[in-house]
Amino acid sequence: MVFKVYFQENIKEVPVREKTKVLYVEGESVKDVRKKIADRGYNVELVQAVSGAFLEYEKQNEDYNVLEI
Repeated sequence: MVFKVYFQENIKEVPVREKTKVLYVEGESVKDVRKKIADRGYNVELVQAVSGAFLEYEKQNEDYNVLEI
Protein backbone atom coordinates (compact mmCIF):
# COMPACT_ATOMS: atom_id res chain seq x y z
CA MET A 1 0.00 0.00 0.00
CA VAL A 2 1.14 3.55 -0.66
CA PHE A 3 1.20 6.15 2.11
CA LYS A 4 1.51 9.92 1.79
CA VAL A 5 3.76 11.40 4.48
CA TYR A 6 3.58 15.10 5.37
CA PHE A 7 6.73 16.23 7.15
CA GLN A 8 9.14 19.00 8.09
CA GLU A 9 12.80 18.35 7.27
CA ASN A 10 14.11 19.30 10.72
CA ILE A 11 12.65 17.58 13.77
CA LYS A 12 13.75 20.46 16.02
CA GLU A 13 11.75 23.15 14.19
CA VAL A 14 8.13 24.04 14.81
CA PRO A 15 5.90 22.89 11.91
CA VAL A 16 5.11 25.68 9.45
CA ARG A 17 2.60 24.97 6.68
CA GLU A 18 4.71 26.65 4.01
CA LYS A 19 7.66 24.40 4.80
CA THR A 20 5.68 21.14 4.84
CA LYS A 21 6.96 18.60 2.34
CA VAL A 22 5.46 15.36 1.07
CA LEU A 23 6.85 11.96 0.22
CA TYR A 24 5.22 8.70 -0.76
CA VAL A 25 6.30 5.47 0.90
CA GLU A 26 5.37 1.86 0.19
CA GLY A 27 4.43 0.06 3.40
CA GLU A 28 2.09 -2.31 5.18
CA SER A 29 0.73 0.11 7.79
CA VAL A 30 1.16 3.60 9.23
CA LYS A 31 3.35 2.12 11.97
CA ASP A 32 5.51 0.36 9.37
CA VAL A 33 5.99 3.59 7.39
CA ARG A 34 6.92 5.56 10.52
CA LYS A 35 9.55 2.91 11.36
CA LYS A 36 10.98 3.08 7.84
CA ILE A 37 11.51 6.85 7.92
CA ALA A 38 12.45 7.16 11.62
CA ASP A 39 16.19 7.38 10.88
CA ARG A 40 15.79 10.37 8.54
CA GLY A 41 15.19 12.94 11.31
CA TYR A 42 11.91 14.22 9.89
CA ASN A 43 9.21 15.87 11.97
CA VAL A 44 6.29 13.78 10.67
CA GLU A 45 2.96 15.58 10.80
CA LEU A 46 0.69 13.00 9.17
CA VAL A 47 0.87 9.60 7.49
CA GLN A 48 -2.13 8.96 5.26
CA ALA A 49 -3.04 5.85 3.25
CA VAL A 50 -3.56 6.62 -0.43
CA SER A 51 -5.69 4.37 -2.65
CA GLY A 52 -8.35 4.34 -5.34
CA ALA A 53 -9.23 7.62 -7.03
CA PHE A 54 -7.07 9.55 -4.54
CA LEU A 55 -4.01 7.51 -5.60
CA GLU A 56 -4.77 8.06 -9.29
CA TYR A 57 -5.01 11.81 -8.65
CA GLU A 58 -1.68 11.83 -6.76
CA LYS A 59 0.02 9.94 -9.63
CA GLN A 60 -0.72 12.91 -11.90
CA ASN A 61 1.46 15.15 -9.71
CA GLU A 62 4.94 15.66 -11.17
CA ASP A 63 6.47 15.19 -7.68
CA TYR A 64 4.90 11.73 -7.28
CA ASN A 65 7.67 9.25 -6.53
CA VAL A 66 7.16 6.22 -4.27
CA LEU A 67 10.07 5.32 -1.98
CA GLU A 68 10.51 1.61 -1.43
CA ILE A 69 12.53 1.47 1.75
